Amino acid sequence: MSIQSQDRRPDEETPLLQAKSKTPVPWSQIILVFIAMVAEPISSAYIFPFINQLIGELGITEGDNRKIGYYAGFIESLFFFTQALTTWQWCRLSDFIGRRPVILTGLLGLTVSTFAFGLSRTLGTLIISRCIAGILNGNIGVMKGMLSDLTDHTNMAQVFTLVPPIFSVGFTIAVNFGQRTRTSSRLWYRGVASCWRIWFVAIENGQKVPDQISPAIENPPNDPAVNDALPIPMLTIVKTYSVMLPIVNYGLLGLIVIGFLALFPLFCSSPIEIGGLGLPPPIIGAFLAILGIVDGSFQALFGAKLIEWLGAKKVYCWAVLFNYPLIMLFPIMSAVVTARGTVGPVIWILLVIQLICFVFMDLSFSVLFMFITRAAPNKQSLGSVHGLSQSLTSAARAIGPVLMTSLFAVSKEYNILGGNLVYVILVILTAILVMLSRRLPTLKNDE
Repeated sequence: MSIQSQDRRPDEETPLLQAKSKTPVPWSQIILVFIAMVAEPISSAYIFPFINQLIGELGITEGDNRKIGYYAGFIESLFFFTQALTTWQWCRLSDFIGRRPVILTGLLGLTVSTFAFGLSRTLGTLIISRCIAGILNGNIGVMKGMLSDLTDHTNMAQVFTLVPPIFSVGFTIAVNFGQRTRTSSRLWYRGVASCWRIWFVAIENGQKVPDQISPAIENPPNDPAVNDALPIPMLTIVKTYSVMLPIVNYGLLGLIVIGFLALFPLFCSSPIEIGGLGLPPPIIGAFLAILGIVDGSFQALFGAKLIEWLGAKKVYCWAVLFNYPLIMLFPIMSAVVTARGTVGPVIWILLVIQLICFVFMDLSFSVLFMFITRAAPNKQSLGSVHGLSQSLTSAARAIGPVLMTSLFAVSKEYNILGGNLVYVILVILTAILVMLSRRLPTLKNDE
């Protein structure tokens, strides 16, 4: 036997399977995508601080301030409703013409819609401008597809765990300048100027994002070697169980979480006599701000490490379980404050526990992004798969607040299940989600 063959012979210390090293994250490109991504939460939330005042000042309710809530809720939900109807189409288009043209089109549409909203003086123009924002804002699904293009299974957790903090940053920016313009006599123009600067930065950076072009464009469609790499037909995606399972998980999780976020301020502000906490808006706002800071920091600092340590499925299965205490703390706090007649230290402790439960629960979103990406039939269908998931969760965000707040009102008005009907429904939805989470596959590192 030659010396060379002896050198190639493995010894007892040679591993049989060589572990694949972690691919370096292209942070320069990822950061550009994140800068453009922050426009989505801003565009959806910047009207929240001043929409009630705007409706009153424009005279839409003809002096009946009791109707402001109806119009405000309707205008706020329009963005998510129209986004749910069009997100998949934009994401599907990005699979064929590339991500960058779609992202730039969406950012330009947000600029136009924000400018139109700021100059609106009638209910009709407010509705049209918000519909334009939702119709042209399919970007979030496209950007998730781009993040999937730029990562692989070895570094995906590092990137996707930063998506929730990015949304927290965007929401904080939106509420901040929305609150500043609320008290200004030149409400609309200052809001437009703020949005215009943000959209300009996003568009400028969006032009630098590397594009991902489908082989359907780069190669002739009659090439048999290329046909296998074309985007999968939508009907095939919908019929594929392994693809739809994480998408359904995502939609159901979105409905539960948006239900909690809609109920929390309503529960905290409701009078103690009907089972609420009777807290003033500044305290509720401060608590939500603290929640956003703590949640975003935890996801950014520890999310990827937990996923790498425990595995994606184990983290997700444990994270969704925190929905149980998150929801059940509502009737517990209601019972405590009703018995004591005031908000005391026990209530504040329970609120902190609820905050902690939300932070751990929010890990589930980062993990689901990974499951949805890994479930795509091929890389050329990433936009379609992320678009379908985003459409489903946008629909949940559109109907969830109205549904849950209405159930809360009905529960209290008719004392159904002791006024706890809405919480029972959320617990049932959580039980279904927990069952679905157990059906997800275990993500292997060699894929």
